[in-house]
Amino acid sequence: MARLAQTEDLTDIQSDILAAVHDFVDKEIIPNANTLEHADEYPTEIVEGLKELGVFGLMIPEEYGGLGESLTTYALVVEEIARGWMSVSGVINTHFIVAYMIMQHGTEEQKQRYLPRMATGEVRGAFSMSEPGCGSDVAAIQSKAVRDGDDYVLNGQKMWLTNGGSSTLVAVLVRTDGESDDPDASVYKKMTTFLIEKPEGFGEVRPGLTIPGKIDKMGYKGVDTTELIMDGLRLPADDVLGGEPGKGFYQMMDGVEVGRVNVAARACGVAIRAFELGVDYSQQRETFGKPIAQHQAVLFRLADMAVKVEAAHRMMVMAARKKDSGQRNDLEAGMAKYLASEYCKEVVEDSFRIHGGYGYSKEYEIERLYREAPMLMIGEGTADIQRMIIGRRLLEEYKLRL
Repeated sequence: MARLAQTEDLTDIQSDILAAVHDFVDKEIIPNANTLEHADEYPTEIVEGLKELGVFGLMIPEEYGGLGESLTTYALVVEEIARGWMSVSGVINTHFIVAYMIMQHGTEEQKQRYLPRMATGEVRGAFSMSEPGCGSDVAAIQSKAVRDGDDYVLNGQKMWLTNGGSSTLVAVLVRTDGESDDPDASVYKKMTTFLIEKPEGFGEVRPGLTIPGKIDKMGYKGVDTTELIMDGLRLPADDVLGGEPGKGFYQMMDGVEVGRVNVAARACGVAIRAFELGVDYSQQRETFGKPIAQHQAVLFRLADMAVKVEAAHRMMVMAARKKDSGQRNDLEAGMAKYLASEYCKEVVEDSFRIHGGYGYSKEYEIERLYREAPMLMIGEGTADIQRMIIGRRLLEEYKLRL
């Protein structure tokens, strides 16, 4: 639409990709999202359609069967998909983070083994840091891997895996205390990422690995969010990401950094859809003899929503382009994720208010968005965690010089 959230200086290829995804969202996702969401049903046909569009391999290099596109292209695609249904963008986002980690940190053998199949969607990724007792406090994880001959034996419990049951490859962060030669080494240098292949499904999916079942959630339905339990799970040393233990924390943080840009993109997509619904409804609904859009109170609300949609989109694109340029972007990614998720909540609530009593009905799409927006303030680090990251980075940049 030639209105809000437009991105300047796109290549012809980027424009063509976005046009194809926009059309797919309008025809295949939006008409089916509410029905699937209310049934908490996995969007199998939608995922198959996205496979055919090449979305699963969007950033994977061409030499491994992908399209070799930029983070900016990917973020804009995620924004479009989230405009249709935020849960579908979650399927893509976690897959992308695992693929990105393998692209950046995997051995050549791991890249050859996984990336071509991830590009087609044959292998779908999930990743896991959180545990029942810790989320953003990664240093507090308790899951462990212990060396046993040429293998490792993993034990522990993980939480909040998006794609936990539907994925076939999970990147899991665990402690490997016994692998460090320095007893005084930082806890962050005693963590390792393992790549765990598994079949789809729930229960004990392979010896020592159990996916108990879906966690029942307020929103973000359709996509499966699960626990992961490792009880004597035996893995070969070849399953260590990058082939070297002790680097898992830094690998995960690299993945989370791009993940935060993508959560910002998802928030932008949800906000855009909420604005579209609000501005359409306000021109259809009449009170006191005229459309409610002509009442100043509603007009002001629409103006506020539009400003927030535009600001969030621009911040998100800026963060993605900085990462594409090869520069450090943790400050910008944190800002984008924080701003976009907070503005998304506010835009959705304003649209909800414009809908009045009808917004409370499950027949209206805004009801679903109202339940989905809060997750974006929590995923990939809460809003308060982003504020801490932003504040610390600002003190680095503006250190007092005496």
